[in-house]
Amino acid sequence: MKFSPFSKNLIAVLFLLIVSQSLNAQKQKKYVLDWLSQHEVVEEFGKISDEIWSFAELGLQEFKSSALLINTLEKEGFKVEKGLAGMPTCFVATYGSGKPVIGILAEYDALPMISQNPRTTTKQPLVEGAPGHGCGHNLMGTAASAAAIAAKKAMEKYDIKGTIKVFGSPAEEMLISRPYMVRAGLFDGVDAVINNHTSSDFGARYGVNGNAMYSVIFSFSGKTAHGAGAPWAGRSALDAVEIMNISTNFLREHLFYTHRMHYVIPKGGEAPNVVPDKASVWYFIRNTDDRLEDMYERVLNCAKGAALATGTELSEIKVMTAIHQSHENKALAELMDANIQQIGMPEWTVEEHEFAKALQKELGKKENGMSKEVSKLNAPKSVFTGGGSSDHGDVTLITPTSTIRFPGVVPGAIGHNWSNVACNYGSLAWKGLNAGAKAMATTAIDLLTQPKELQKIRDEFKEYSKEHPYKTFLPKDAVPPLDINEELMKKYIPLLEKNRIEE
Repeated sequence: MKFSPFSKNLIAVLFLLIVSQSLNAQKQKKYVLDWLSQHEVVEEFGKISDEIWSFAELGLQEFKSSALLINTLEKEGFKVEKGLAGMPTCFVATYGSGKPVIGILAEYDALPMISQNPRTTTKQPLVEGAPGHGCGHNLMGTAASAAAIAAKKAMEKYDIKGTIKVFGSPAEEMLISRPYMVRAGLFDGVDAVINNHTSSDFGARYGVNGNAMYSVIFSFSGKTAHGAGAPWAGRSALDAVEIMNISTNFLREHLFYTHRMHYVIPKGGEAPNVVPDKASVWYFIRNTDDRLEDMYERVLNCAKGAALATGTELSEIKVMTAIHQSHENKALAELMDANIQQIGMPEWTVEEHEFAKALQKELGKKENGMSKEVSKLNAPKSVFTGGGSSDHGDVTLITPTSTIRFPGVVPGAIGHNWSNVACNYGSLAWKGLNAGAKAMATTAIDLLTQPKELQKIRDEFKEYSKEHPYKTFLPKDAVPPLDINEELMKKYIPLLEKNRIEE
């Protein structure tokens, strides 16, 4: 094929433009990597993370944690909207204007009952029974903020157009905030979203992950009576709870293997000699998107049957949240993976490896120390067998989203357990946080400056959405349960402050 002189010149110009864009992108990404590598920056965000670790605030009670992140972002020039989607600790921090709009998800709530001293290799609660950061949300919210600030500095220096948004998302451990944030329209107009999570490895992922879920409290009402003198005059709400639980446990045999179901009894009476007239049970009902609603209906029938059998009333069905599986974008994951491969795994010290090996020994795991190489981007498992959940699943069906898993957790440490709490504080955690921030910041720069890559991501999402349109599982009357952890935090805040770690 012969080209005219004009065509040759045009090709040459286009080639130079592509090369120039690539060189600029590398220069901009080097800038954010250099900024995040500064000792004072690593230390600043490490201390913020440790502070949130010390607060150990449960979902929808993260007042100090969210305020610390908000103040950090505001000091760097972000405009912050607070108290969004009906949740006082929900926020959106924005820098820039116009397209493209790139979102970064931030989490900061702790888990109940898993308090632990930091960097210890045996179970040693900091405050017995208190909350602890056993999923690394102290690191995740901080890493997201650090990444957004780094990207913002590059936008200023290189006059990069577009918008960065940090979505402060409370109560992820209870899977609450994102469906309400989606319902409130907070993600409208966002072109792509970067999610992040702590891990023992360093990689990205795509495809369908995690289970969809309903979080529901079933409450029963009966009649009090003397438990010995006239039990026939009473109608036990606790009996209804127990019969419901028996029914759902028999139901498990007939549910597809992707399901998960677990419960606690928050209210079951106050004295054995008084027939309890009020009792409730809190269920997490999990399955795939296509099986969840049917499973929920079957559990609901177990509750109705229990009320009928005991002569009580199913007085309230409180759906606190209902979420989708995560449907993560492959093209975005590939972009993340390229940056992760370039950044590489942090360099762990001998002491950090020794800590990891000691913890692994205590847990009965292989004593290999910290992970030494980043992960490869692999296709999702061909057979999904169930597991945990994340409320960012709803976001993945609204706008293209993928997750960066960043290191810091000792391989073999157990999620939602004291061993994870022990990992999420101090130098080892800081290094993982910093690696995650670098991966998020460089990916954000790519999304802001490479329109072809962003279009590829958007095209994949558009095609996928034809077969997977978004429909919320939330009932119309559902509202965030703002008071659910209020009493627990009132109990533990003074104790956590008294036993605060002082460096």
